Amino acid sequence: MSQITAGRVLSREAYEQAIGTARAASSLYYGTGEAADAALDEAAEVTVLDDATYDQLVRDIAVTETEHPDWRVEASPTQVVGGDAGDVEHSAPMLSLDNVFSADELAEWHASLGKRLGRAPRYVVEPKLDGLALAARYQQGSLVQLITRGDGVHGEDVTFAAAAIAGLPQQLAQPLTLEVRGEVMLTDGQFTAANELRLANGDKPFVNPRNGVAGALRGSKDRTYVIPMTFFAYQVLALFGTPAGAGPNADSDYSAAIALLGELGVSTAATSPAQIAVVDTIEAAQEYIDSLLARRADLGFGIDGAVIKADSPADREQAGSSSRAPRWGIAFKFPADSRLTTLEEVIWQLGRTGVITPRARVKPVFVGGTTVTYATLHNPNDLARQGLMIGDTVMVLRAGEVIPRIEGAVVSARTGAEIPIEAPQMCPNCGSEIDRSQERWRCTRGRKCALPQSIRYAVARDCWDIESVGEKLVRQLVDNGLVTDVADVFTLTEEQLLTLERMGKTSAAKVLAEVEKAKTQPLARTLTALGVRGTGRSMSRRIARYFATMDAIQSADAAAFEEVDGIGPERAPVIVEELIELAPVIAKLREAGVSMTEPGATGRVVADENEAGEGGEAGEAGPSLPLTAESGKPMSVVVTGKMTGPLAELSRNEMNELIERAGGKSSGSVSKNTGLLVAAEEGSSKYTKAQTLGVPIESPEQFAERLEGFL
Repeated sequence: MSQITAGRVLSREAYEQAIGTARAASSLYYGTGEAADAALDEAAEVTVLDDATYDQLVRDIAVTETEHPDWRVEASPTQVVGGDAGDVEHSAPMLSLDNVFSADELAEWHASLGKRLGRAPRYVVEPKLDGLALAARYQQGSLVQLITRGDGVHGEDVTFAAAAIAGLPQQLAQPLTLEVRGEVMLTDGQFTAANELRLANGDKPFVNPRNGVAGALRGSKDRTYVIPMTFFAYQVLALFGTPAGAGPNADSDYSAAIALLGELGVSTAATSPAQIAVVDTIEAAQEYIDSLLARRADLGFGIDGAVIKADSPADREQAGSSSRAPRWGIAFKFPADSRLTTLEEVIWQLGRTGVITPRARVKPVFVGGTTVTYATLHNPNDLARQGLMIGDTVMVLRAGEVIPRIEGAVVSARTGAEIPIEAPQMCPNCGSEIDRSQERWRCTRGRKCALPQSIRYAVARDCWDIESVGEKLVRQLVDNGLVTDVADVFTLTEEQLLTLERMGKTSAAKVLAEVEKAKTQPLARTLTALGVRGTGRSMSRRIARYFATMDAIQSADAAAFEEVDGIGPERAPVIVEELIELAPVIAKLREAGVSMTEPGATGRVVADENEAGEGGEAGEAGPSLPLTAESGKPMSVVVTGKMTGPLAELSRNEMNELIERAGGKSSGSVSKNTGLLVAAEEGSSKYTKAQTLGVPIESPEQFAERLEGFL
């Protein structure tokens, strides 16, 4: 699962260079920038590293020091905690954790700790938060001081930033004197808002949330605007003056102390979507880690792994610590979801709706489990705001299974050889003028410019599923003027088809039969085939189930669309505008006999007094459907593994359609809110978690039987 190798022995010269590089990278990540300049003099060839590259560098240093212990220097990252020392001494050293990168390495660490303790400990497993470590001191419940980790012994006073940090109250729920340690970070939403603020005030955007939090924190002292941040606690220390019997003490389990912090009003991982787990075996710890990795992209904030800690204070004391890391805990690092690489080219491409978007070609880099060569750049205006240049060192992000994207450039790494990016003056496909009135530029010919792409998309399996209309046939249909929009597919005749190359009566009959069958596809498929901007397969299904008929969809205004889950005030007007543009195409589809209803959906059931009727709240499925809870709300269904029996031929998208058609809601991860897990086999992490949480589990055959009549 990891991209980090076991490490290699470096030469003396390479080892010394690696130390300088690691110091520079650490200063750039944790420091203010002044110390980084001096450190970079020793590592001039490398100015910035991503997390995975830094981890590999530290592993190489550690292996080299094991082989040549006499080479070890005090500045080695194996000996000190990264960051610049401040003026405030910590009440106890803020140590970092050692890392493992695989299940085998975790098992080895567990065995070593068990040998040291003489028994297997109970563990707490939680997300490894990807932010900046802080210590918050409270006196009689009042926040009095905030300190950065620094070098682990001395940190920097950043109390001035306290008001901007959510999750770290100015006043605790109880008048306790204690110290809370944790990570301050920019959540996904805060990162987006922060860059909007920075651009509006003439500042460069942050490259990503991980590196941006240091600038957001330290810059808040002199900045004229406030960048909100969020704190998650992972440790609490009792200080002198705590009343007897109140608050945490040396005998408190870690899990109990974290629970107390939640009661006091401090944010912790336990109160976040990530949650934490208390486990008795390393196998259970690994299950949580696997589950966390699967949920990583949906948490709303950055994590780069999981942390496994002994829960008992007695176990911690017996295990002890080295000079830089405790022996009772370890960090399990996930495969990097972001890496630094070089922007080599920007390609301007046309989408199926006529939208013109920039696409980045980057120096190939392994990230998120695959080699990335191309990444999205969002839209031209965003590209201009980021100030990217050809030759820039850029951060490529690939969280979960999403398309890789460029997060920003490392401006400090520029050499002067970078080249400005030239935006097209005319449509790169047909040479027509470009409509630049919106964030996303569009050819003034719209869908007509991208007609082949539109038709190929519309006849695909997840839309109308007209398999015999392949790419070559689409090109002939367009070139011969037989189709001028996607609706013309349903008006094709045998006579027209027979005029095309390599088209005989048998082939023509097959095309026409599949076209006729496509007329019966549910409304969600037709809505997807139309390619309405601001929607996709999942959103089209939600819209179809919410409104039930095309008439209702076309009659809806922006406010009505905002009632659909996932559609906000920015997307709703775009959808309304698109439906107006597509009205002639929809009319042709209706005239051709294409279905304009969604099977099983009854639409919004709302009384004149704006109260919910018998079918439940607006947009919810009625209670008669097999995947609708008694409350009338959709049951959350998770599908894992390859389906068998009657479901064997269904794609994952078709499974999602089936679930939603039967009144449910498809989900990708198991949680306490999951109503049902459909599992092809036992033993997967989702299967085990469902058992632990008491979530009902069905085989594909049982699930098919439940949905008899919907297949």
